[in-house]
Amino acid sequence: MTVSAITVPVEADTAPALRAVRVWLIVVAALIVATLIVGGATRLTESGLSIVEWKPITGVLPPLTAQQWNGEFEAYKTIPQYREMNYGMSLDEFKTIFYWEWAHRLLGRTIGTVFLLPFLYFLWRGGLSSDLKRRLWIIFALGGLQGAVGWWMVKSGLTERVSVSQYRLAAHFMLALLIFAAIVWTVRRMAPARAADAPARVGLTSKILLVLVFVQLYFGALVAGLRAGKVFNTWPDIDGAFIPAADRLFFEQPWWRNFFDNTLTVQFCHRMIAYALLAIALAHAVDVVRSKCASAAVGGAHALAMAVGLQAVLGILTLLHQVPIPLGLAHQATAIVVLILALFQAERLGRTRVLSV
Repeated sequence: MTVSAITVPVEADTAPALRAVRVWLIVVAALIVATLIVGGATRLTESGLSIVEWKPITGVLPPLTAQQWNGEFEAYKTIPQYREMNYGMSLDEFKTIFYWEWAHRLLGRTIGTVFLLPFLYFLWRGGLSSDLKRRLWIIFALGGLQGAVGWWMVKSGLTERVSVSQYRLAAHFMLALLIFAAIVWTVRRMAPARAADAPARVGLTSKILLVLVFVQLYFGALVAGLRAGKVFNTWPDIDGAFIPAADRLFFEQPWWRNFFDNTLTVQFCHRMIAYALLAIALAHAVDVVRSKCASAAVGGAHALAMAVGLQAVLGILTLLHQVPIPLGLAHQATAIVVLILALFQAERLGRTRVLSV
């Protein structure tokens, strides 16, 4: 059996205008990473409900006078989180959580501006292919939706809860990752194509890994929303066993709700997917070597396997120490690295159509 590769046509990165578009998108992607990290800190410090109103224009500036600060503080005192978790906190303590949420929202606004203004310029100047324009319009629409989803998430914690809904938190997080992934994929597709010989199973495995990474990130968001990392803080056992009892995993009805509402089930799924990811990533790394794939594919597979391994170690440490902020942020940052590497590998191997003869 022989394997041949047919390169998928990709526009060469030769024109200065195209390079400018790539740099612009890389800057936007970097800002999204910063927003994800600040968002993680906002969640870990329980700061996300400190601003109880959505002011797209006037909210750009934080309170500047004592009267404005008192007004924001009094508004915060009306929600359940203050009454049940932070009753009696000082104004200075409130300012700390306020600034985390304000910084998170400011970064979101910055991303919108940094995306929109250059996009309008490139549209006015012309030269963008119809396919690229379509991709960019979709990304822009998703960005607008993300702002609405963010406020929808915050609203879930303003009346009856002391935290936001884990469903809405996961939706907000995954939409941010989808936008980020779309930008990274677009930037990669704008680079010169490189032919790579690879068996069909290698490309398929890279896509499976990418899907699993997204599924794992979703369960990670549910773990965060349920504060599930602060319970069952043992490893490798969970609730006294490697696989908990079925009546503990599925006590809620209907049964499928356990995958979203049951802290034990959600954390158990997060662990099992991590094991699967690590096993498949290691197998993929071995397979690309044995298949004598291109050096870029081999390096990408090894980098991905190492990143998944590091992420697993960080996850265990974060769990055992009950999610201290530095470890929690390191765990989230490494998750983004894993996603980037999985995107690179899937896109790299997806550039070819493999024919078995």
